Amino acid sequence: MVTTLLISIGIISLISVFLAILMVIADATIGNYGTVKIHINNGSKELEVEGGQPLLKALNGEGVFIPSACGGRGSCGLCKVQVTEGGGEYLPTELPWISDEEKKKHIRLSCQFKVKSDISIVIPEELFLVKEFSTVVESIRDLTHDIKEVRLLLKDPATITPKAGQYIQFEVPEYKDSDESVYRAYSMASSPSDSNHVELEIRLVPNGICTTYVHKHLKEGDSVTINGPYGDFFLRETDNNIIFIAGGSGMAPIKSMLLDMEKKGNKRKATYFFGARSKRDLFLLEEMRELEKKMPSFKFVPALSEPQPEDKWEGEVGLITDVVRRMVEQGPTSEAYLCGSPGMIDACVKVLNEVKVPPENIFYDKFS
Repeated sequence: MVTTLLISIGIISLISVFLAILMVIADATIGNYGTVKIHINNGSKELEVEGGQPLLKALNGEGVFIPSACGGRGSCGLCKVQVTEGGGEYLPTELPWISDEEKKKHIRLSCQFKVKSDISIVIPEELFLVKEFSTVVESIRDLTHDIKEVRLLLKDPATITPKAGQYIQFEVPEYKDSDESVYRAYSMASSPSDSNHVELEIRLVPNGICTTYVHKHLKEGDSVTINGPYGDFFLRETDNNIIFIAGGSGMAPIKSMLLDMEKKGNKRKATYFFGARSKRDLFLLEEMRELEKKMPSFKFVPALSEPQPEDKWEGEVGLITDVVRRMVEQGPTSEAYLCGSPGMIDACVKVLNEVKVPPENIFYDKFS
């Protein structure tokens, strides 16, 4: 009985080893696609890349940077590219992010779609203007117990020209918690007028590859590679009243917009609703109050959903949606800019609809 069991285990082990060897051979032969060509925008640009890699990675390696907030994990749906020839079948990992209308246009998720043969793609021309920057960490400071401000000095190129509200991609090098370099997207908190610096507000996410690196390993003086700028989350040039809503590190792009407004002498009426759980989650209060002094038409409204007794809080209390619902009076003549988690954004959009802010005047930047 025991002998039979041992023989069975031995046979299963041999079969497993044999299958593993076959997989290695297949990967080295069948999976060797050689060099393939990527034709971009009707032949205006042509790249030769190693076959078998994700389209996102292949393009990044050639200096063509596609926006990807999740760094290529297939969890943000941003890195969409139109593949006009050579697309093949959709992968299950692409389908949650691709609508029926996008399927008709052959839109693919570039971090999941692998380049196995010559293909033709179409991308926005402005992506050719995105650059890679070598930077050095000029300063790191704690904003809260779980949010750090990272200020980068640009070295090569030495200047960047973003719009307030846009984001960059931060390259995390290999370290003990990541066996390969990855990119993560972060909104810029700095004023666009400071073209030599990029300032980021990075919240620690448990087991997050980039946030762990920044909070536990990154030091002043370290070199950091970024690319950008990206995004269409920026202040529109209208005369509408402005409603800003954010929570946590969603402060970053709103701060950039406010600094830009102050620099340009923008006198539009603006109210900034910032939601936090308790007082320890609030930050940059002095900076916001200083902006109120410089911009008479600007009002900062922080609110705590769960103030603690030791907070001795005398400001607004409740979910930020409740505060917005109570305080917004001119919805039809307003436009709103929201930054935060998908749940917060969805809840705020619902409230903004209730107070009659036109749907086409609601802009947001969701992050996970």
